[in-house]
Amino acid sequence: MNSPKHSKQYISAINVKQTSEEVYKFNFSTTNDKEKNSWWYIFCLKCRQKEVGPGWEPGCWSKTCPHPYCPSFRHVARILALLVTVSLFWGVVLVVMGSDAKPGGQLFNIAVLVVFAYLGGWVFRMLTLPALVGMLLVGIIYKNIGLINIEGHYTELVSMLRKIALVVIFTRAGLDLDPVALKKLYCRVLFLALIPWCTEAAVIATTVHYLLDLPWPFAILCGSIIAAVAPAVVVPCLFRLRTKGYGVAKGIPTLIIAVAGIDDAASVIAFGVGTSMLFGSNSVTYDLLLSPVSIAAGILYGLVWGFIVKYVPERSDPYVVPLRILMLSGGGLLAVLGFERTSLEGAGPLAVIISSFTSIYFWTKQGWNIEDNPVATAFEIFWMICEPILFGLTGTQIVLKELDLKFVTVTVMCVAIAFVSRIFITIIAASGSSLNFKEKLFIALSWMAKASVQAALGPAVLEVAENNKNSEHIAYSRMIVMVCIISILLTAPAGAIIVSLSGPKLLTKAKPSNEQWRRGPRPSIRDITLNSEDEENGTSVSNDQVQECSSDLANAVCTPEDRSDKI
Repeated sequence: MNSPKHSKQYISAINVKQTSEEVYKFNFSTTNDKEKNSWWYIFCLKCRQKEVGPGWEPGCWSKTCPHPYCPSFRHVARILALLVTVSLFWGVVLVVMGSDAKPGGQLFNIAVLVVFAYLGGWVFRMLTLPALVGMLLVGIIYKNIGLINIEGHYTELVSMLRKIALVVIFTRAGLDLDPVALKKLYCRVLFLALIPWCTEAAVIATTVHYLLDLPWPFAILCGSIIAAVAPAVVVPCLFRLRTKGYGVAKGIPTLIIAVAGIDDAASVIAFGVGTSMLFGSNSVTYDLLLSPVSIAAGILYGLVWGFIVKYVPERSDPYVVPLRILMLSGGGLLAVLGFERTSLEGAGPLAVIISSFTSIYFWTKQGWNIEDNPVATAFEIFWMICEPILFGLTGTQIVLKELDLKFVTVTVMCVAIAFVSRIFITIIAASGSSLNFKEKLFIALSWMAKASVQAALGPAVLEVAENNKNSEHIAYSRMIVMVCIISILLTAPAGAIIVSLSGPKLLTKAKPSNEQWRRGPRPSIRDITLNSEDEENGTSVSNDQVQECSSDLANAVCTPEDRSDKI
């Protein structure tokens, strides 16, 4: 019998640059294969975050908290540090605000809702489902068991939080647009964006008018909001497919996210025009004349502010990144709040998208890589904070005892009809391009998910109606909010699942040649499963392993069997 030192496993481990201690732990571990294949072991392994750099932990930690069933000491210490920080911050707020910050106070209840919404999102993320669905469900449960009731001046606080989230959403949408790709394919991208958007908006408006008895103006406004797609749902799924090489050759991920951004802009324009005409006190003729003024004002503000951010701060300034973040976020907040005061509500979100897109256009000219943009990374972190706030508070708009089963059933039917219509129109609109039928079908399926735009604009309509104190308009606006929430619950998880499962079957696989977009600011469970597959040998090989194997000794051969031996 060969000794371990001369065994094939030992040689393989040496080729992938493991120490002798790591080789011994791998080849002679007491953990049996049955335990490693158990769902609990795999789930815990996925939940473990990747540690970067050297670390320290107490000597007894590995015995009392074995890998992977328990988190690392670094992870536990990080959570404790966050809990201490939050406790200190709550203590300061308690001293300043008094009883409202105590348990049972409105401010305390809002904070607890956001925390539980984040935890609900984490659970859904572990199940590889969109986190926003879990956050939305937490808000619904929280409201219907009587744990929160927002009233008084805290309604203004919630309104301000929604507007901040709106700025973050549309800033990210603008920064994710690729100016080079849009310049080359702007006709095709605009065609694929606006034709399916108009079709879905028209179908939703028609169905909710005849089936839900929603007046035409409110029905059209509802359709324009529902027609927007949610890149936040499908981008993580596309990222996994892209890493495996699916759809990279024809730039399908870039096409999908570009169209999503244009769809969002179209919904913002329709929202501004619709709210000014519905809730304005002026004549219809005046509102019709004011609508193009609102659009032009938003575009002009965005172009001017993006041009200013090009020169201020100076690009070689050592503080250029934080200053650009402050400039872009401050300009976006000023646009949303300022245009709202001038009765041009739709101009604000449009200005945010245009200013961020103009900024990224100039920054790429100055040498910044659009796929590795530190300002966009900062807004991704802002979104991690705003996401549970937005979706948790949006969920509190649903009161289950007030819902009619017939209303829910008809709403689901309306959304389903619009979704099927959009699939057919998208396939037809993509005719004449280099995409085959399967790729057209995948693109159509990827545009079914609804999320952030609906969660932001739906409650915004209700807020404007409540400010006008028209009971009939408030009732119709509540219907729009419910349609938005039902569409999110119906399409967000379904869209994520369909895109993940249909991608390998509908897209052509190729070796990934470059990054389609940047990674998120922090590793997540999705990063653990990013493997490129060796279909011929039935093995799974990660990109890092392939790079390490290719850098072995010149005479060493990195076989699939060798790769599978590396942990």
